[in-house]
Amino acid sequence: MKEQFENEMKLEFISKSSNEAFARITIAAFASQLDPTIEELADIKTAVSEAVTNCIIHAYENRIGIVRMSAQLKENEIIIEISDHGKGIENIEAAKEPLYTTKPNLERSGMGFTIMESFMDNVKVESIVGLGTRVTMSKKIKKEDENTEKEESFEFLTKE
Repeated sequence: MKEQFENEMKLEFISKSSNEAFARITIAAFASQLDPTIEELADIKTAVSEAVTNCIIHAYENRIGIVRMSAQLKENEIIIEISDHGKGIENIEAAKEPLYTTKPNLERSGMGFTIMESFMDNVKVESIVGLGTRVTMSKKIKKEDENTEKEESFEFLTKE
């Protein structure tokens, strides 16, 4: 039985660098239903940007392919999946190491997975050489009233 989500979306686009911005804008619009802070929204957009860029630069190399992005909302959490049917990742653990890159000639920083992991709560990478890669990321959005309660508690403690 399929898990129930509050909302769900799916998107496919070709692996052109101009579509990275399209993916960022789309995920921002979808995530806005959870009423994230500007910082939370920026984190999500940046993580999606890194995942989509990896598909464009690494998965398909100098050919056009399809990048798939899906997202689900469940309570105060967004779950995002970015996938391709590109060349796959030979060594996921090595690829997740900071500064590791297979494209030093393109001045790639090798920080894509590190950035995704620092901005999202969970990042899972699955890949099969010759078949493609799937990156699943999730982030819980903290509600504004939770933040306000914490601030009010802090103010109470600091008053003389």
